Amino acid sequence: MQVGALAGVQGAIALAWVLYNLYLVTLLTQAGLSKEFATTLLIIENILAAVMEPLMGSLSDRMQSWIGTRFPFVALGVVLTAVFFLVIPSVAIAGKENALMQTLLPILLALWAVSMAVFRSPALSLLGRYAIGSQMPQAASLLTLVGGVAGAMGPLAGGWITSLGPMVAFSLGSAVLLLAAVVLWWAKPDESVPGNIEGEYLRSRKKGLGAIMALFPRLIFIFGTGAGITFGFRTLMTNFPKILKAQVPGSNPKLILGCIFVALALTALPAGTWARQLGSRLSIVLGTVLMAFFCGITSWTHSGFLAAVLAICLGASLSLVSNGTLPFALSMVPTDKGGLGTGIYFSGAAVASSVFGSTMVKGDWVPAPTSAVWVGAIAFLMATACVLGSAKVKRPVRF
Repeated sequence: MQVGALAGVQGAIALAWVLYNLYLVTLLTQAGLSKEFATTLLIIENILAAVMEPLMGSLSDRMQSWIGTRFPFVALGVVLTAVFFLVIPSVAIAGKENALMQTLLPILLALWAVSMAVFRSPALSLLGRYAIGSQMPQAASLLTLVGGVAGAMGPLAGGWITSLGPMVAFSLGSAVLLLAAVVLWWAKPDESVPGNIEGEYLRSRKKGLGAIMALFPRLIFIFGTGAGITFGFRTLMTNFPKILKAQVPGSNPKLILGCIFVALALTALPAGTWARQLGSRLSIVLGTVLMAFFCGITSWTHSGFLAAVLAICLGASLSLVSNGTLPFALSMVPTDKGGLGTGIYFSGAAVASSVFGSTMVKGDWVPAPTSAVWVGAIAFLMATACVLGSAKVKRPVRF
């Protein structure tokens, strides 16, 4: 029940980001700002998230230790995110007529991203309480399933969503997020299943900064894994459509991208069962190697059939990766530092997104799509190296 509720939160987060990305340029131009500012804003938001994710995760660990729950972080972050999400469209509409509102809009958008960072790491770190260690990847597969369904809505239903208008779409996004938090609260988020990792493994002996420094080698590997996977995925999703437009006349890039998310959702549960047998580390290694291989092949795509097959293979490979990332991050830290481990993973992802935006999108050197996908393949292999390297670090938990 708790895993299902947590999957609902993951789906609500994914849906909110889908809506945000679909409407960001529209909101900025509606307020009289340039659409090019969207990339700069996303870079700033990711820099802020890179700091906020581990900070909020670590603070929630302390709250869990002090009062036995980290749910107040989830509740506060969800409420702030929902409120900002509701206000953003109104400010954008007023921005064209009001210079103050035009200035306020980018600040409000950044605050929305920060408020999302307040609760994501504390919430998703709860997965460590809801499954025995060896079953963690299988539990994570439910989050992958819901995230894949929400992610598919961008390329497959983006036209319908944008036809709703920002007020309706953002109101629905806020409502779904609040409902997911209520369901998580109703499911008693602080309960643990018998035999889960918090009952089997010792907590960290050091406290505060000393504990973080002792964990530094492990945190580096977690950070590098999040950065490599995110940079590779962002590169793939940005450049694969460009390759299709240039090399496959008459193709539908949005449909192909949608196939990736559909395949991700459909293979999530079977891949979770497989990942349970392989372990989270081997699951990520296998998935990232396959992602690197298929990512490189996209540069040679010259037919719609091959593009569809590649999309399915990419989605299935991404399932193996997604089912292993949270269990891997949680396994690399003591059980009372789960929020920090999760936050460091998302911090790496945020830094990678910021670097991607400033180099592969906005930088002076933007490679051709057929070259860029090879850069993405290298990023996936760097994540593979981080996961393999982490095996040499003595870990408090083994999945």
